[in-house]
Amino acid sequence: MGAVMPTRNVKLYSLILIIIDIFFLLAAFTIAYILRVQYDPRPLLSNVHAYDYLFSFLVIIPFWILIFATLGLYQPRVYQSRLLEWSKVLIGTFVGILLVIGWQYVSGQNIIPARLVVVYAFVGSLFLIIAEREILRYIRGLMFKYGIGIKRVLIIGTSDTTIDIALNLANTEKSGYKIVAIAGPKKVMPTDLDTLHYSLIETALKDIRDNKINAIIQTDLYDSSERNQRILSAAQTNHIDYSFIPGEAEFYSGKNSIDIFLGYPMISVYQTPLVGWGAIVKRIFDQISSTILIIVLSPVYLLIFLIKKIVDPGPAFYISRRLSRFSKPIGLIKFRSMDAKYGSRDAADEFREMGREDLALEYEKNRKVDNDPRITKFGAFLRSTSLDELPQFFNVFVGQLSLVGPRPILPQEVKMASGRAALLHSVKSGVTGLWQVSGRSELSFEERIELELFYAQNWSFWLDIKILFKTIAVVFRRRGAK
Repeated sequence: MGAVMPTRNVKLYSLILIIIDIFFLLAAFTIAYILRVQYDPRPLLSNVHAYDYLFSFLVIIPFWILIFATLGLYQPRVYQSRLLEWSKVLIGTFVGILLVIGWQYVSGQNIIPARLVVVYAFVGSLFLIIAEREILRYIRGLMFKYGIGIKRVLIIGTSDTTIDIALNLANTEKSGYKIVAIAGPKKVMPTDLDTLHYSLIETALKDIRDNKINAIIQTDLYDSSERNQRILSAAQTNHIDYSFIPGEAEFYSGKNSIDIFLGYPMISVYQTPLVGWGAIVKRIFDQISSTILIIVLSPVYLLIFLIKKIVDPGPAFYISRRLSRFSKPIGLIKFRSMDAKYGSRDAADEFREMGREDLALEYEKNRKVDNDPRITKFGAFLRSTSLDELPQFFNVFVGQLSLVGPRPILPQEVKMASGRAALLHSVKSGVTGLWQVSGRSELSFEERIELELFYAQNWSFWLDIKILFKTIAVVFRRRGAK
């Protein structure tokens, strides 16, 4: 939990952002027009009257705001993170400018008097939107600091989620929440949080007015439906906000949707947000990117193939049996880095056959070993530079892998992932992933699984882009590849 819960305050703040964004976008385009048309004596590409110019942008701006909304610029998780917000403003502004250029092309109307107007508008929009949001962030923090617009909260629960929510909302200047009291067992009280504690829920509910509570957050349903109803009734009687957050992480990870089923509100819980249009966009991106990469890297493929035939006779490629989405077996293509007689059986069996019980035990514990004696000298070079993994782009091209995703695991590793393999394989495995940019071979098997579960439950296209850029940096530093 990092962002505040959706409340009327959040919706009001988002509405304010939309209104001010519209104002500053108009201001940026107005300034761009004035600077180029009125203060620059050079000839224009076309004479566009100020009225026609502004009218065109009044038509375009709603679509621009829609782009901002699609990027999440009106959601708390974005506007509460400065760097994330800035990056999305940059992307949204760039796409918005492309929209303006495309509008002129499609409509056939001249709405841009000169090319510099586009440059001025881009720079002006970017600067003004960021400056506006920084000012609003400061004002909002100042208001929260002096108790204006904050929610005085009673948190009710018995699980670790109760502690997590309390700690994340404790910084009132950022969250807009004041944790007044926590009702539940002593174990849910954060040690460094100065707040009231109620062992009995009923006592906490009686003190709602005395404590000036105006929001209740419940993290666990009690066995007694009467007790749960009492909490909800207390919120309704006192006309205050009530929110329920499941104490089990599975209920709010992945992607959820709320529908009406037979007259009842029904929450559908998906294993991952990578469904629907997200999956389609990801597949299109994989298809285009893998095609380009295969064409660009074709000379590298040929060179490695020829070198292997000279210095390391035998098959140039190695097909590793792995499991991808829905635990479907695939043949992972890699440049062979081991001696040709190895790799067809479980590594532990091969180590024992070599008389290396120590390596067999190390592999069974960590699913990897240091200084693997099966690897050839040229193979060691391929692994250290990650060149051995380049053929996996063919797996991406045919749809067996994605560019980004969990590492495709060996069939014998499923039992090590215990009951988490199903969730891990709710998305397609990838050439790279969080494991690649967070330590790679230095990570233990358990740490890798935890990272990949996080990816499966929190996927976004933006996360994929960040992982791809970080992968490039990791490969060039040659860190962690073994």
